[in-house]
Amino acid sequence: MAKVKTDRREFVKYSTLGVLGAVMAGGVIASPYLNAEETRLRPPGSLGEKEFLGLCIKCGQCLQVCPFHSIELADFGKGHGVGTPYIDATKRACWACNAVPCVLACPTGALDHDCEKAEDIRMGIAVLEFPDTCIAMTNTPIPKGFSTKMHKFTDNVNNVTQVELDLVEKLDTFEGKQCTLCADMCPIPNPLSAIAMVPDKSGGKRPEIYDGCIGCGACEEVCPTQIPSIVVKTRVTYEEQYGKDKQS
Repeated sequence: MAKVKTDRREFVKYSTLGVLGAVMAGGVIASPYLNAEETRLRPPGSLGEKEFLGLCIKCGQCLQVCPFHSIELADFGKGHGVGTPYIDATKRACWACNAVPCVLACPTGALDHDCEKAEDIRMGIAVLEFPDTCIAMTNTPIPKGFSTKMHKFTDNVNNVTQVELDLVEKLDTFEGKQCTLCADMCPIPNPLSAIAMVPDKSGGKRPEIYDGCIGCGACEEVCPTQIPSIVVKTRVTYEEQYGKDKQS
């Protein structure tokens, strides 16, 4: 009997050490992800990432008032911001509501209440990241069914809003035409201050970004290529992205 008790104690001791070792190893493996640079697109008016994480109480009120269902809450995928709001522009961009209701709903100031209208939003900057795939530059017509992704998103929303229905209805009118989607679907009141289609040396047109771009990601969402040719670089200013090019 004494031998059985001893063996049981040894088993518990080494099993416990094994579990603790696995947890510690998991922590070492996970730590680069926990401490990785945060690249999520935050909602309008968000403060610097450290300040934002310090003030955000993960209440989800910004998510609840967004009429386009653009805002999600982060899971344990990366970074320290579990439960904090972000936007995935490949699924649903920010469509720059003029009253910026998500900011008004924020009770802590994690979303700065000085952001009062669409033009005040500064989330990042649009960049033609993959010009070789841009169909505007090759004068390729917008393919049939290109808006299926956006229709599916809207169809899966439980409490779909009229503005979402209007959005996909407008998008459908571009099918078969030469692509100008990123410029024509820009949601800010004066879209020409943010983006325009300009002649390209290849014979087509390409999007050119201006300092009025707010980084909402609408151009990224509507881009008809399989991987969006134009994307938003988060928390990057126009000067940081294009300043050197404009000076040269």
